[in-house]
Amino acid sequence: MNSKVKFLDNNSTTPIDPRVLDAMLPFLQDNFANPSSTHHFGQSINEKVKQAREQIADFINADSNELIFTSGATEASNIAIKGVAESYSNKGKHIITVSTEHKAVLDTCKDLKRKGFEVTFLSVLQSGLIDLAELQKAIRPDTILVSVMYVNNETGVIQPIKEIATIAHDMGALFMTDATQAVGKLEIDVNDLGIDLLCFSGHKMYAPKGIGALYVRNKTKLTSQIHGGGHEQGLRSGTLNVPGIIALSKACELANQEMTQNQNTISELRDRLEAELLKLPNTSLNSVSQNRIYNTANICFKGQDANVLIGRMKNIAISNGSACSSAVVEPSHVLKAMGLSDDDAFASLRFSLGKFNTIEDVETVIQKIKELTQPNFNYA
Repeated sequence: MNSKVKFLDNNSTTPIDPRVLDAMLPFLQDNFANPSSTHHFGQSINEKVKQAREQIADFINADSNELIFTSGATEASNIAIKGVAESYSNKGKHIITVSTEHKAVLDTCKDLKRKGFEVTFLSVLQSGLIDLAELQKAIRPDTILVSVMYVNNETGVIQPIKEIATIAHDMGALFMTDATQAVGKLEIDVNDLGIDLLCFSGHKMYAPKGIGALYVRNKTKLTSQIHGGGHEQGLRSGTLNVPGIIALSKACELANQEMTQNQNTISELRDRLEAELLKLPNTSLNSVSQNRIYNTANICFKGQDANVLIGRMKNIAISNGSACSSAVVEPSHVLKAMGLSDDDAFASLRFSLGKFNTIEDVETVIQKIKELTQPNFNYA
């Protein structure tokens, strides 16, 4: 990790944990065989993949045959949503999601809408939470899928997943959650929560980019979207990313061991950052909900331009929204849905901390933000 950079953009990606890297390196070098090969070398690698699959599945209390490896949560979301749409279209063509979802879900649903499906995009309260009464009102007998993000990537808001799943199931619909910002940070039991489909990415939890997974509850039907060899139960054809799978397994193992410790350490840092920055004039927290992940703070610096602030902070990495759409010069759709004006959305910064952050990182960021937002500061 670049020690010179104060990296507070962990919701966009995380550095690879050195122990994760150590676990995956042998599978980039000596243990390179294709796990689908029938020779002994290939089958020995296949056995390692099976062990990794079992460990990752156990991490969310799933069966190993319910886990499909993908390149990440975006691909997993596409496979899940499109797969459900095609498999259950005889029952209905109505899908429910939320206006604050990640673009991977929103754009997939919009694509289905163009193809004749009906999509309801639920609004959110000022807190960022959905109104369960609105969901109850929107769901219908022909609703086939309800998809609600577990933890919002921009604000950290945690939705009431178990209650949402119950509402979906009571009407005979499947429930999916994009848990990219939750897996590795929160304990997740897919059976207790009633989740039918869950997706996540390794690079949000100290594994490399290019590996993710989709949990598919047994007996949930999905029409295949990627053909060519029948890998991953026919749902995701293509040679498995063995180094990535091994890395994801190790990341899950470490998260399981260190989750409480990480939560305590990171939440203290986040709370310090938040408390100090909110002392500044014309600042406010975007989401005052108690249901918020412990590593994320989204703060509006009224009257400022977030992009300008980011550009003036050398060796500090923070963001003004989702990294997946940051190239687009428009206000955050998440903050807009929560009732912020365009100007206030453009004035908002997201700080997302990780397990490698230190108090020095936090104090440096606090000091720099204070300097940049003071009225008499010389920007020259």
